[in-house]
Amino acid sequence: MARNIRKAAVIGSGVMGASIAAHLANVGIPTFLLDIVPKDVTEEEKKKGLTLDSPVVRNRLATSAIKKLKKTNPAPLYDSDFASLITPGNIEDDLVKIKEVDWVIEVVVENLAIKHQLYEKIEQVWEEGIVVSSNTSGISINAMVEERSDAFKEHFLGTHFFNPPRYMKLLEIIPGDQTNPELVESMKQFGEKKLGKGVVLAKDTPNFIANRIGTYGLLVTLSEMMQEGYSVEEVDAVTGPAMGRPKSATFRTLDLVGLDTFVHVAHNVFEKVSDEQEKAVFDVPPVLKDMVDKGWIGEKAGQGFYKKIKNEKGKQILSLNLETMEYDAQQKVSGASLEAAKLAKGSKKKVQALLSGKDRHSELAWNILKQVLIYSAEKVGEIADTIVEIDEAMKWGFNWELGPFETWDAIGLTRSVQRMEAEGLNVPEWVKDWIAEGHESFYTKENQQTLYAFSGAFHAKEEKPEIITLRSLKEQNKVIKANSGASLIDLGDGIACLEFHSPNNAIGADILLMIQQSMEEVRQNYEGLVIANQGRNFCVGANLMILLMEAQDEEWDEVDQIIRMFQNTMYTLKHFEKPVVAAPHRMALGGGVEVCMPADQVVAAAETYYGLVEVGVGLIPAGGGCKELTLRLSQSVTNREADLQPYVNQIFENVGMAKVSTSAADAKKLGYMRQTDTFITNQDHLIYEAKKAALQLVQNGYTPKPEEKIRVVGRDGKAVMQLGAHQMKLGGLVSDHDYLIANKLAHVLAGGDVPAGTLVTEQYMLDLEREAFLSLCGEPKTQQRMQYMLSKGKPLRN
Repeated sequence: MARNIRKAAVIGSGVMGASIAAHLANVGIPTFLLDIVPKDVTEEEKKKGLTLDSPVVRNRLATSAIKKLKKTNPAPLYDSDFASLITPGNIEDDLVKIKEVDWVIEVVVENLAIKHQLYEKIEQVWEEGIVVSSNTSGISINAMVEERSDAFKEHFLGTHFFNPPRYMKLLEIIPGDQTNPELVESMKQFGEKKLGKGVVLAKDTPNFIANRIGTYGLLVTLSEMMQEGYSVEEVDAVTGPAMGRPKSATFRTLDLVGLDTFVHVAHNVFEKVSDEQEKAVFDVPPVLKDMVDKGWIGEKAGQGFYKKIKNEKGKQILSLNLETMEYDAQQKVSGASLEAAKLAKGSKKKVQALLSGKDRHSELAWNILKQVLIYSAEKVGEIADTIVEIDEAMKWGFNWELGPFETWDAIGLTRSVQRMEAEGLNVPEWVKDWIAEGHESFYTKENQQTLYAFSGAFHAKEEKPEIITLRSLKEQNKVIKANSGASLIDLGDGIACLEFHSPNNAIGADILLMIQQSMEEVRQNYEGLVIANQGRNFCVGANLMILLMEAQDEEWDEVDQIIRMFQNTMYTLKHFEKPVVAAPHRMALGGGVEVCMPADQVVAAAETYYGLVEVGVGLIPAGGGCKELTLRLSQSVTNREADLQPYVNQIFENVGMAKVSTSAADAKKLGYMRQTDTFITNQDHLIYEAKKAALQLVQNGYTPKPEEKIRVVGRDGKAVMQLGAHQMKLGGLVSDHDYLIANKLAHVLAGGDVPAGTLVTEQYMLDLEREAFLSLCGEPKTQQRMQYMLSKGKPLRN
């Protein structure tokens, strides 16, 4: 069972402490944020007559940190309003308030003596049952509470969040020697289910799992680079997506983390390990120390391995030449192995292609990987119990596509070990024994279950019912219907899942046809339908390429048919006689939103970026998006005399400016999602929760939605919106083409040239959408915008 954390306290309001408090607020947990009492009064406080005894002064550090949360980018809060759940305070006056909470998280400076003092104070007011944890990234969990009572130690553990806590999936939980095992398990469940984290259990060793392996990898990469004379650009080209790693690769990652932070982490291992060979790797090279001394510590200082400048070409990014220690223009990197990796599909194929080459980039990749793989194998049992924790920590903490042991399997375990030994490397005995027993990989599958190497035999990986994998269901022959764009998959218990799998999950005729066929199948044989997929993004809209080709060929009947098919499919989906639940994640744009709008309920991932963005390509929403927003407005304002205009103006602004939500919570605020729609923090649980919601609708006795009339603002309301657009044009804020689009959008949202308060049908609104959309497709500037988006991936202002 997940622990019931109803209230929390975070001690330490620095960037990390405040961000952890923000994420607790994101999931609805009221939180105290406490810090030390300032030693001085600011000039501004003096002018107000405040002293060191004033509560405002005493709570200043925490209060300031909460204010910063609302302005920080990327935003730590799903919605700035959530900051109201965080209460500022100070350690001297408010530590007693931890009696009210279920969990206390210490996030103070990484100094053992200071932590000792703090935990002594905490235990004086602590009551048994309250969980206490440290967010330390490297100090021993046992050492921090060595002077505390046994009861306190039983309730104490490490909870190492990765920065930024809202976005980084990894949470390392580090039990102490006396931590209650039941508490560890319940906190693990809480971290996964409530906080949305990927939780790994780490041992109490220097830097735990991810930072231990990740720091080692970065240091051996730097060593290889300097020995063989590779450039910053070459290293990042090799250690990015080509190796199954993020685009930030090695040096952009270091710049983002901060070289000062990295040096501190590396030094922590250097100080605490006894093996001389390992110690030598963690001895930070002089070039890094020199950069830190110069203040070239990365993005927060404006320069590190990369430096942004402004010149006559606009913004330019320079890279550091480590031989001259001067910044030069970035050089484009190319090579046969890199090109082969780029063309390969999937991380396994990419790393295979990269290593199979015979050039300098392939050689660099191998020389880095072989050391990281061996080091990871050496640390099994020391930093984590199994290879699973190490693999998951690196995927969740460093955004690797494949963990070290998954990478080893991908490149060929037996073959790669032979090569390592031929080059004089010492491969851990347990790996050689594993191969000698006839095993060719660390992972395998048996009866649809994943098995992993552990203590000389394969063991079953824990199966979690909350994690439903569509790929696994396909392997179990659960596909009901499929075409090139989408599949209908049996989720069990009478619920089917419609999965998009076209390029970028863009909606074309194939997906629309599968939606229609899915409804027919569910009508006859199932109880409900879930619309979800596990692609990188849920859906980035309609297939723009097809639309542009038809428009350029002036095949207007074809364009009209495409839009009618989309509208009719969404209309049928909305009034379908079985419940429909949509489960978007990450980017859900344009047509992706319009697919979700007909659903009875949306169960979204918290990190869903949701918006009707068609104006960015010179169009307006025409798959029912405008109709649905005006219908929801009409339904929500039941007083027939109430003025709809302010609300329609807000819709006009959101759609006209192509606003995209910063989270699922923000999508509710923008009105794209209903208040009855929900979101969950752990995206891995999304299909499970959507299926559960569909079953609940069935159990509640589902009745289809009836056709409803829509009250519109009419010609007078349209004039108001058009006036606003005209003023923006006069102010130079919009182009002539923007103004044309705005007028078309105003016409649709107003319900056309009818008297204010007129009740119109859904079909009438759909007709207005389609007419406006068709007319804009014929505009040369709209076609230019569509072409630019397809070629550049960003909107054109023309």
